[in-house]
Amino acid sequence: MSKLAQLQTALAALDPLHLEVLDESHMHSRGLESHYKAVIVSPEFAGLSAVKRHQKVYASLGELMSEVHALALHTYTPEEWAQQGTAPASPTCKGGH
Repeated sequence: MSKLAQLQTALAALDPLHLEVLDESHMHSRGLESHYKAVIVSPEFAGLSAVKRHQKVYASLGELMSEVHALALHTYTPEEWAQQGTAPASPTCKGGH
């Protein structure tokens, strides 16, 4: 199973209404399957700060976190997602050689 599929499967534990996991490794110089972006919309994020939301995501990923160099998280409640409807674009890599 690819790293992308593993991430998607693990994040499904958050019961998302919307889940997008993108492999953005091609935008970086670190190699394949190293940089990801996750957009997660879940009622489980209601009332939680950004830090608590991210901790919840990290807990669902468990040991997978040690296999990923970078993970950009965009976490929303259904209400926030209804207002925003999209996650910000990822920045261009500044190097890292």
